[in-house]
Formats: sequence, C-alpha cells, structure tokens
Amino acid sequence: MPLLLFFMAGCTVGPDFVRPQPPAVESYAEGGDPAATVPADGQAQHFGQGEKVPADWWRLFGSPAMDAVINEALAKNPDLQAAQAGLRQSQESLRAGFGVFYPQVDVGLDVTRQKFSPARLGGSSESSIFNLYTLSAAVSYSLDVFGGSRRAVEGLQARVDLQRSTVLAAYLALTGNIANTTIAQAAYYDQIAAVEQITGLLREQIRIAEIQARTGTAAYSKVLNIRSQLAAAEAVLPPLKQRLDQARHLLATLTGRAPAEWSSPKLSLSDLMLPEDLPVTVPSELVRQRPDILAAEASLHSSSAAIGVATSALYPNFTLSGAYGLNNSSTKDLFEHASSFWSLGADLTAPLFHGGALWYQRKAAIEGYRQSLANYRQTVLSGLAQVADTLRALEHDAESLQAQSGALDASEQALRLVQANYEAGVTDYLQVLITDDQYLRAKLGHLQARAQRLQDTVAFFVALGGGWREAESKVLTGE
Repeated sequence: MPLLLFFMAGCTVGPDFVRPQPPAVESYAEGGDPAATVPADGQAQHFGQGEKVPADWWRLFGSPAMDAVINEALAKNPDLQAAQAGLRQSQESLRAGFGVFYPQVDVGLDVTRQKFSPARLGGSSESSIFNLYTLSAAVSYSLDVFGGSRRAVEGLQARVDLQRSTVLAAYLALTGNIANTTIAQAAYYDQIAAVEQITGLLREQIRIAEIQARTGTAAYSKVLNIRSQLAAAEAVLPPLKQRLDQARHLLATLTGRAPAEWSSPKLSLSDLMLPEDLPVTVPSELVRQRPDILAAEASLHSSSAAIGVATSALYPNFTLSGAYGLNNSSTKDLFEHASSFWSLGADLTAPLFHGGALWYQRKAAIEGYRQSLANYRQTVLSGLAQVADTLRALEHDAESLQAQSGALDASEQALRLVQANYEAGVTDYLQVLITDDQYLRAKLGHLQARAQRLQDTVAFFVALGGGWREAESKVLTGE
C-alpha cells in the first residue's frame, strides 16, 4: 500500500505551487526612506527600519477612549463577524473535501410490493403478487491516480487561506477606520470650539462698535460690517456639526450599534498623543504581512490548483466498487444464505471525445493562473506604493504643521495687538475684521494640519499591514 500511494502521488498532474519571491527592493521611496521628520509642535517622528508593528498599534495614540471603542468593535462589528463566519465555512468545506480520500460506504433498505408476470420471460403460469425486502451495502473508492482530487483539496485549502486573509483585512480596516474616525471627530470638536471662540470675539466687537456708534465716535456701518463677519463665521458651524454627527454615527455602526443607542466619547486633539517612534517593516516582510497581498497569494494558489484539476480531467478515472445485499419476499427468510447477492467491480472511464471542451478548460485554467499572478504583482506594487505615500505624507505633514504653527502664533499676536488698539480707538474696524479672519483661518488650518498628521500616522500603520500576527488567534476566532 505505501508503494502504491507513492506511485499515485508521483502521478499528480498540474504545477506544484511555489510562493512568489518577495520584492528585491530595500526601501519604499525613491532615494531611500526618511529617518525622521522635521519637528512640528515640538515633535518629530522617527522611523525605525526593520522593526515590527505592535499588535495593538492604536494604543500608541495614548487614548483610553479610542482603545475602548476599538475593543467594543472587535467584539461586535458585523463585518468582522461575517468574515470570521466565512473563514469557518471554508474550513468546514475543506474538512468535507478530505472525504474524497476515503471509501464511500452506503447502506440501503428497500421494501416494495410487486406484481410479477412470467409471460415477460416466456412462461405461461399465472402472475403473482408479493412483497420484496432488500437490505444492501455498497462501497466505492475512486483511485486518485492523477491527483485531480488532491488538487481539488489543495484548492479548498487555498480558499481557507483566502478567507483567513479576508478576516485579517476586515480586522485591519476596522481598527484603522475607528482610529481615523476618532481623530476626525476630535478635530471637528476642536474646530467647532475655535469658531465659537471667534464668534464670541465678534460679538464683543459688535458691542463696542454699537457703543461707539451711539457716542458718535464711529459710523454705524462698523456695526453692520462686523455683524456680516459674525454671520460668515457662524455659517461655518453647521457643516462642521454635520461632519461631527456623521463621524459619531459611523463610530456607532462600526461598534455594531444603532446611532440612537450609542454615545461616542467626546475627545479633543489634545487628548491624543502623536506616536514619535514608528516601525518600518522591510519590503520583503511586507508581502508576508499585508492581508490584501496574502489574499492575492491565496487566490494565486487556488488558480494553480485549478490547473491540476483541469489537467486530471484529461486522463482516465479509476473506481473500485463492491456491493453485498440480501433480497427476499419474506422478512423471516431475509437472512437465509439463498437470499444473499454481491458484486465486485473495477471501473475505468477515459475521456475520448468532448468536442475540445476538456482541453480548452485546461487552457482557461492556465490563463486564470496568469491573471491571478498579474493581480498579485499589482497588489504588491500597490502595497509598496501605499507605504511610500504614507512615509512622504508624514514628512510633508510635519512641514505643513510647522508652517501652520508659525502662522497661528503670528496671527494670535496680531489679533491681541489689534484688539487692544481697537478698544483704545486707534485702529480702524476694517483692520480688526481682517485680523479676525486671518486668525480664524490660521486656527482652523492648524487644527486640520494636526488632525492630518495623526490620520496619516494611522494610514501608515494600516499600510504596513498592522500587527495582527501577535493577536492572530483572537482575530480569527473572535474569542
């Protein structure tokens, strides 16, 4: 038997799958990867080449509220639960697929009432009516001489790997979306607070302008112009509040709750820390970590196995079968020796002419493999580009925030000076309005730059594939 199995394994058709080689590049960006960003708001981010991404990378932002939302979502998010169920389904299908390697045994019990006419056999006696009881067992075993069944099971294993990567991708997308949305929500809260601060200043200016208009030291047109400025500032609030509501509703759905039954935490950007030490996985390890690349690899493996299945269909199929049964018109005589019957057989079925269908099905499987290989290569390239994009984005975010910080400091000092001069009556109201507008723009720009830097840091961790390996068992099972 071992010799037979060895011979049969040696006849397996189709290509043996080999994992594609990782990319030969050593860096992501042209000219090499950066070592650090410029300091902005007193913080510079440093990139540690070859370091591992931690499993719970979102904890580097130092927000217990964000951690709590992510933990709740990992336990209740429907998309993640659906992906986990899909993985379990593929695993059960694989276990079912292994049944092809075992003999198929069936038992049958048949009870019929029949009328038999001897005239059918040339007899002249009268017909008879009787009951017929049949108890039988049948065994069949398909010899997988050319490995078609093994390739089919190999394809099922590849489907398991694909679903596994789908779960990891859902996990990564979920944690990234929550971190990104939490940062956006904090930014909206801060921007709303900044606009409300500006509107408070404008209302105070209106009060002063009205006093000046009543005393005759200023024209009433001042009041009207400042009120116009106030209306313009207040018009900024509804869109910000709408985006805030959308962020809160999105967080609710990500945690598996309806917006009406869940309250999101109220955060400020000051409640979030900027991770300063960022790990940078080398490109050769990235292709073994990013779930989308692993999924493309599993799809490539499945396509490779499909070639073997299609090739084996060109060769003969061998089946061994046997049957044993008991057949009698009386149950009390059913187990008599004369009631038994049996059969043994070997079946060979070889394709002779199918109008070229089997041949072209194999060619289609080969082209499917080539398509999967091209898709895999494109997925790898897209992954490398995404990491390069986020590396450069973090560099530019720091530069932008540095410039926005300088603009905010200058506009804040100018605003205090102009307000003092305006209250003293030595500055024209037009200058106050201009300075107010400059300060508001600088304040909002600074908040947006801070949020963008935090969100691009989240995108950086997601681009690296997250650190799911340390939490792989929990992610896949949902326990």
